[in-house]
Amino acid sequence: MLTKELLKQVKQIEIRTRGMVNEVFSGEYHSVFKGRGMEFSEVREYQIGDDIRNIDWNVTARYGHPFVKIFEEERELTVMLLVDMSGSLMFGSYEKTKQRIAAELSAILAFSAMKNNDKVGLILFTDQIEKFVPPRKGKSHVLRIIREVLSFEPQGNKTDLKGALEYFHHTIKKKSIVFLLSDFIDQNYEKILKIVGKKHDLIGMLLEDPRERELPKAGLIKFKDSETNETRWLDTSSRKVQDWFSKYIKDTEEFRRDLFVKSKLDIIRIDASKSYVKPLVDFFKLREKRW
Repeated sequence: MLTKELLKQVKQIEIRTRGMVNEVFSGEYHSVFKGRGMEFSEVREYQIGDDIRNIDWNVTARYGHPFVKIFEEERELTVMLLVDMSGSLMFGSYEKTKQRIAAELSAILAFSAMKNNDKVGLILFTDQIEKFVPPRKGKSHVLRIIREVLSFEPQGNKTDLKGALEYFHHTIKKKSIVFLLSDFIDQNYEKILKIVGKKHDLIGMLLEDPRERELPKAGLIKFKDSETNETRWLDTSSRKVQDWFSKYIKDTEEFRRDLFVKSKLDIIRIDASKSYVKPLVDFFKLREKRW
């Protein structure tokens, strides 16, 4: 049963994100994500300026004057959303949790796909595959995807990017556009990331909260890992602890950046304390320049 509160949240996200898609992202999406190629549409009589390589010699011979083949872009694409539902996504020090932001981003991408008549599917994961929604078209399907990301209660709590990417790799055979929405708090997924990235158009969407990169100097504090539930006391006023934390954050960011650069994949950083519109627009503009 869908609660009134959930339906209200879904409606709010629909109104907010569909407006953004119509005003900002629809044209950008269409320009950046091309069809799979050109397919034959029809023949017509040759006109001055037509490419002679497109002459249909069989039809030309039949009618005694030149005809050319007309091709159209094979537009339909498949978009897959791989959304991290682990415990760390429930964190949010500002207005929204990372999970809520993931739901809104999923909505923008799904509505953009719908507006361009593309299919969109969903994989929710933690340290296991929680939910698979096969790619389909239509508004009701897009609204289902929003509901799933917004309200799904996962069984697992940890993160397994490797397992999620392997599941996708073995399940979706057709070349797709893949958005991987996660905070990437995990290890040992480098190899499968490169494998998936070679076959599909894979884009990472890094969900970050600035408070996760800061350690306030507040004395002795008890910390709890949101994925393992392990607790630890740390003296946050200690220079040694502060230096260790700063190095950990720096090393983690460098590792992730180098991984995506070496794999020739794009990654979009989404800061939970700011609007996600600018990072998305910047991404689309950057991709468009490459064509």
